[in-house]
Amino acid sequence: MTDRPLTLMAVHAHPDDEATGTGGVLARYAAEGIRTVLVTCTDGGCGDGPGGVKPGDPGHDSAAVALMRRQELEASCDVLKVSDLEMLDYADSGMMGWPSNDAPDSFWQTPVQEGAARLAELMRHYRPDVVVTYDENGFYGHPDHIQAHRITMAALEMTALAPKVYWTTMPRSGMQRFGEIMREFHEDMPEPDPAEAAAMAEIGLPDDEISTWVDTTAFSGQKFDALAAHASQGENIFFLKMGKERFGELMGMETFVRVQDATGAAVPENDLFAGLR
Repeated sequence: MTDRPLTLMAVHAHPDDEATGTGGVLARYAAEGIRTVLVTCTDGGCGDGPGGVKPGDPGHDSAAVALMRRQELEASCDVLKVSDLEMLDYADSGMMGWPSNDAPDSFWQTPVQEGAARLAELMRHYRPDVVVTYDENGFYGHPDHIQAHRITMAALEMTALAPKVYWTTMPRSGMQRFGEIMREFHEDMPEPDPAEAAAMAEIGLPDDEISTWVDTTAFSGQKFDALAAHASQGENIFFLKMGKERFGELMGMETFVRVQDATGAAVPENDLFAGLR
């Protein structure tokens, strides 16, 4: 036994990702006395600027956007009671296919071993019992999410640590419900073309392939407020349009796939720390 607190480390790509995919578990486990460490890999500079100005448009200043988004990220962490925030500060790569993918200082262009070495140092410092990041497709194909996955898995190989490791996911049943609610809020939303619909159908996993279902309903208000802290990106955060009550109904369960475990805890499980306490 040790006096070191149980520790959760979440590795995310951009400011606001922490709230979308893991805001519930960060808030829940902080409330349970677990140390919560958030590693944000990029500066978010490819996000919207003041007034909604888009990357590539006149007046978009990626450095100013990055500063604004750091302040929003710190506010989100305050809401979620995150114990420790670490920023790797790589340049945001933008969406797949954007010219910013090719910028030499972008996260996407960073050698995996370089990013992994920096993350491994943080892992050795914090010694997480649970590590959460994205799957190999970054959940939906964003280059920075894919890179976050790559450096996380490489960093784990560089350390002598053996935490439980999880990838974020969504149940296909939940994705279907999400689509219905989007149409409810956007009645004029056109039907996606067949290729787009097929791609959407592949996001997430069949319900029976999900190992871990964590009920965070009691913390959905904090999760909503954490998302709202990223006000500059509000146009892109659909969830904020539905209000707290509907948000809690849709986003009160966070789901994961367990990919590394030395505890032998049975699955499906309802706690990332099953077998550790």
